[in-house]
Amino acid sequence: MTALMDQATHLRSLARATARQATVIAIASGKGGVGKSNIAVNLSIRLASAGKDVVLLDADLGLANADVLCNIDLPCNLAHVISGKRDINEVMVKAPGGFRLIGGASGLAKMADLTESDRQRLVDSLQQIEQQADYLVIDTGAGISPNVLSFTRAADHVLVVTTPEPTAITDAYAVIKVLSRDQSDRRVSLLVNQTLSEREGELVYDRIARVARQFLNINLLDAGGVPDDEHVVLSVRKRTPFVLAYPKCPASVCVSQLAMRLASGVASPVQPEGFFDRMSRWFRR
Repeated sequence: MTALMDQATHLRSLARATARQATVIAIASGKGGVGKSNIAVNLSIRLASAGKDVVLLDADLGLANADVLCNIDLPCNLAHVISGKRDINEVMVKAPGGFRLIGGASGLAKMADLTESDRQRLVDSLQQIEQQADYLVIDTGAGISPNVLSFTRAADHVLVVTTPEPTAITDAYAVIKVLSRDQSDRRVSLLVNQTLSEREGELVYDRIARVARQFLNINLLDAGGVPDDEHVVLSVRKRTPFVLAYPKCPASVCVSQLAMRLASGVASPVQPEGFFDRMSRWFRR
């Protein structure tokens, strides 16, 4: 009997070792209105266009809107999974551009307010995705709430989105500062959105990266910039991702370049344990 139990344990270990472990990219911002969700949607499309299996999790539990940007009506979302009413695969839908979307639960209670069983149900459900996909892109909420940090702290790569506005820069630095407090090999990069010129994006990155290196001892990677492109506004009104509506516009070209850099290995997992194992550990703290 003991031998059988040992064999079963060994087989489970082998299964975990051979299971696909998705590269997890969390997209965050210090404040709302900087285009974080739009970047998440369009980046997911570009990663999927390279033949990768991509899942976008809209983890903004207060103001989820990835489904709106994709013109999708979601009958079920993450709230139904947490409550146990639906399986995670039942709420995933095919989105324009070839990725799969798990809709966020707008108005859901904060993570800290969820019961232990609800948290564990969430972790167990999402762990299935980590074993299925090549990339898991997580659109977090804005700011540094526990909801946001529970995802960013356990991701392989955190993409912080800002704009050149002083308030957005200040808030983006606040996010980076919080992330720097965790002893982790996680990569953190900065994307400057809605720039008036390439030079403006470079200046914003240089400014934040220099301060982060000096005071936080963190090397902030440069994710480039995305110009203030009128086609982005038009695509939002059409409820069609801009890389699909206007594939050759300046914003689409920049997001395509970002996807290529991430796919080249910049976002590859650097931590041996899976994302949701790490996330579960943070829940228990």
